[in-house]
Amino acid sequence: MKNKIIFSLLLPILAFGQELISPDVSFSLQFKLDNGSPTYSLSLNQKSILKTSALGFELVDMPALMDDFTIKNTSTSSFDETWEPVWGEQSKIRNHYNELLVELEQQGTNRLMNIRFRLFDDGLGFRYEFPEQPDLIYFVIKEEKTQFALTGDHKTFWVPGDYDTQEYNYTTSKLSEIPELMDKAITPNVSQTPFSKTGVQTALMMKAEDGTYINIHEAALIEYPCMHLEVNTENFVLESHLTPDALGNKGYMQAPRTTPWRTVIASKNAGDIVLSNLTLNLNEPTAYEDTSWIKPVKYIGVWWEMITGKSSWAYTDFPSVQLGKTDFSKATPNGRHAANNEKVKQYIDFAAEHGFAQVLVEGWNEGWEDWLGKSKDYVFDFLTPYPDFDVDMLRDYAKSKGVQLMMHHETSGSIRNYERFMDQAYQFMVDNNYNSVKSGYVGDIIPRGETHYGQWMVNHYLHAIKKAADYKIMVNAHEAVRPTGLSRTYPNLIGNESARGTEYEAFGGNQPDHTTILPFTRLIGGPMDYTPGIFETDMTQLNPQNKSRVNTTIARQLALYVTLYSPLQMAADLPEIYEQHLDAFQFIKDVAIDWDTSLVLEAEPGDFITYARKEKGTENWFVGRTNDEISRTSKITFDFLDKDKNYVATIYGDSENAHYLTNPKGYKIQKYRINSKSKLTQQCAPGGGYAISIMEVVNTKSVQGLKRL
Repeated sequence: MKNKIIFSLLLPILAFGQELISPDVSFSLQFKLDNGSPTYSLSLNQKSILKTSALGFELVDMPALMDDFTIKNTSTSSFDETWEPVWGEQSKIRNHYNELLVELEQQGTNRLMNIRFRLFDDGLGFRYEFPEQPDLIYFVIKEEKTQFALTGDHKTFWVPGDYDTQEYNYTTSKLSEIPELMDKAITPNVSQTPFSKTGVQTALMMKAEDGTYINIHEAALIEYPCMHLEVNTENFVLESHLTPDALGNKGYMQAPRTTPWRTVIASKNAGDIVLSNLTLNLNEPTAYEDTSWIKPVKYIGVWWEMITGKSSWAYTDFPSVQLGKTDFSKATPNGRHAANNEKVKQYIDFAAEHGFAQVLVEGWNEGWEDWLGKSKDYVFDFLTPYPDFDVDMLRDYAKSKGVQLMMHHETSGSIRNYERFMDQAYQFMVDNNYNSVKSGYVGDIIPRGETHYGQWMVNHYLHAIKKAADYKIMVNAHEAVRPTGLSRTYPNLIGNESARGTEYEAFGGNQPDHTTILPFTRLIGGPMDYTPGIFETDMTQLNPQNKSRVNTTIARQLALYVTLYSPLQMAADLPEIYEQHLDAFQFIKDVAIDWDTSLVLEAEPGDFITYARKEKGTENWFVGRTNDEISRTSKITFDFLDKDKNYVATIYGDSENAHYLTNPKGYKIQKYRINSKSKLTQQCAPGGGYAISIMEVVNTKSVQGLKRL
């Protein structure tokens, strides 16, 4: 690892402020005080990205931090390092920026507020900093007033602003069209709190009329509420909107304190947005000295059949459960409980046969009969199994097969209860050979009045991650706040949901363009446990009462293992379904989950995206293409391959008549000899795509007879 810090005067003094230039001189930031009010603007290649935008805060029962400022001091620096993530899309990441620190003093109050700007070759990060001072120690935020003044009515990919969920389909529209489309965009959820006709969530992806792609998000969300954006549809100014607590307050601060970084990534090339490491780079280095226990995981699970309604999480049909009092040994099983010994053993056997490291089991513990929507405090203990789930036997059986079980902790939103049992639950995992947990936060939060994205819950999510690290446990949190690059600092945060994932394919379906948008939005802050790999797209085949269809072809499902990056990859369908398509299932077995290099070969948000990724530590490459509802032709070259080597490419593509509605199982598998000069033209069906595994040829006899591409 190389670190280089150079301090120098980088900023010319302007008439009313100062200018900061990115290392490659493509970006330019202007800071100035406008009649005592701090503002900034941003340009890319001398063309405006953000017009003059205001900065500051409204406070509760205190004068605002928005005007009457003078510049007390400025300082500049340049920083350049290369660091190695524990896991990721790249094995090495360059962190190179120029920085401006503006120290402000408010006249009349003597309060101090600093703004730190970092300008990278791919965009901007900035945050507020409150130094230790006598006149501003404890304060409560009424609202953060950070603006992003856009230059026009951009094409935008958005989900409704909501304090409790991101589990919406994306709407594509002009900024000005958001109010009229909001009601339709807000679809039902078990916990949701939309707050405005013009509120949207980050990461917000946009495309200007001149073809510039712009992404606004935040980084290093710690001890602070999640930020949404309010859209002014007349002047196209976006303004921060923080998630309130039960009292309506936005954040409780004690100086010295910093806010999360506000981020702006911009480029003329769509692929640059998803390959940006700006969000990670704005987070602190890894907090753990030993990270050897943190490893990417490929898993299967007893889950999808509950999601589809084929089976249940609950052991019996009791209308009411009181933990410690309800005697499940005397209960009559409902006959639909999936987390039973025999079924789990079948999943373990399948995992062992096909090389999967872990098996997730949901519904193993007492309390699922009345867990949802009852506002129960003491809802689960995370320790006591149902009578048909033998912890000791299954632990030992899995170990004998070289497989581990993955723990599931559903909190039902009862946070005090989860923290009450957290140490015991994590120790239980250690004692029984579990090293990773899928945690869930379904339903309204207890304490009542708090929401999923407020400061209090943000603190809880990090507490759970740090506490898990004490026990060397990896965390995959569902329904939690969307990630903001914290996996750099806490790499045992190995996955999140925090968006509409595959489960919604069984709840009415996701739009065909959903997976073409996610890399530009939700995945900007960190990987998603999307749970792909669904081969049976007609849910009536699993549950006659469930009329949902998965809006995908099988080939596109394979592609998602490449296009939706995650070090935590699930093969989500049932083993018996995979056994009907073992030729296609081979790609899921082969595809890597940790990478040396990632490239974007083609991209247009909402339409398509094609990735190529090189497996960490090998010469194997994998390509994935996901397509929207329109049939499209993909044209790629393989010039990213080593020029001195030959490879075998196995292409898992849509058949000629494949279609996500009429023929989702139409796929064809072809093998070719390729090298760096090879080219591919591949037709992608509506809702389709393709996946390619590329393996180096080590024995020329093994490829005799294969055509060259």
